[in-house]
Amino acid sequence: MNTSPSPSGAGHTDGPSIRLGALVPLTRPGWVEAGRHLLAGLDLAVREVNDAGGIGGRPLELVVRDTAADPERAAAAVDELAHLGVAAVAGEYHSVVARAAAARADALRVPFLCSSAVLDALTEEPTEWVARLAPAQSHGWRIYADFLLRAGRRRIAVAAQSSVYWASGTRILRDHLASRGGTVLELDATLTPEALCDALVDHGATALLLLVGHPEPAVPIVRAVRGDQRLAEILIGAPAGQPEFAEWAAALGEDGAGVPFLRYLPERLGPLGERVGKELRERLGEAPSFVAFEGWDTVAVLAAMLRSHGTDPAALAASWPRVAVEGTRGPIRFSRTPGISVWQWTWTPVRVVDRDPAEPDSFRVLHAG
Repeated sequence: MNTSPSPSGAGHTDGPSIRLGALVPLTRPGWVEAGRHLLAGLDLAVREVNDAGGIGGRPLELVVRDTAADPERAAAAVDELAHLGVAAVAGEYHSVVARAAAARADALRVPFLCSSAVLDALTEEPTEWVARLAPAQSHGWRIYADFLLRAGRRRIAVAAQSSVYWASGTRILRDHLASRGGTVLELDATLTPEALCDALVDHGATALLLLVGHPEPAVPIVRAVRGDQRLAEILIGAPAGQPEFAEWAAALGEDGAGVPFLRYLPERLGPLGERVGKELRERLGEAPSFVAFEGWDTVAVLAAMLRSHGTDPAALAASWPRVAVEGTRGPIRFSRTPGISVWQWTWTPVRVVDRDPAEPDSFRVLHAG
């Protein structure tokens, strides 16, 4: 899939386009709704850059590749995009996929700004070629663990599928909770929902965290737990953010409310965020998720870098520490952070929120990081 410069900007720009590669999950087993929001943010920002005259009179062109949550497909896409001469690669939602893309971008010496993936070890070794907007998993998930403790939930069960990302999340939670009087019990997500409920009762769990895909097996697990009177007091949580999207509410209705998750938005947006949010809502036909804002901010950063440093990959990669961009969620700067191998925005706002049981289309802020 390839999207050309916005027609509305074509009259204000001339010269050859500057290509940006975009990695987005647009087909299953990728999280398609997240991909749609990410692409909406990327595309809106490109069109706004072009409407304002492009980069030195040259239009931006977004060259989109569907990763479908496949690491090998993402790595091959980076190869293809590098061959096409993109100035930089942007995007990706799934952490394991972003890790493969980052490794390939590093090897090919192509700047990569990761929009949404949070896995701490995005690359094996420190690199100058990769930066990230989303907060590292260790940062966000510790905030989530603090929320659980404040809510009086200390016996935590996790239903986890097999994945580097879920295993990393479980480890972060266990390490953070262990020194604060909490425990983490791992349950196999391949258990039937009924067997999972029995295990929660047997272990006296006070919270169940869904470290699983959506809609399967998340939706049947939530339905089973909500329908089990023995578990009426248990908290269901989804730190990875599944309840952010309308698809969750559509699938679960009232059962999907009151499920706390991590959201990378401030409690209130400033003027820029409000304006972009309105445009994104019109484009998506629904409230934009934080992932859509991540997409817009990604292009805003890369456009600023291109204006200041041109299209030479080495010059762009060297400019991460000099970035100072007003994003939709606050000022964006990158730095080196202990334990993080890439240039990192420290940090986007982090909130624990849920869908309000009294009004499932509205969100409540439960805890701020």
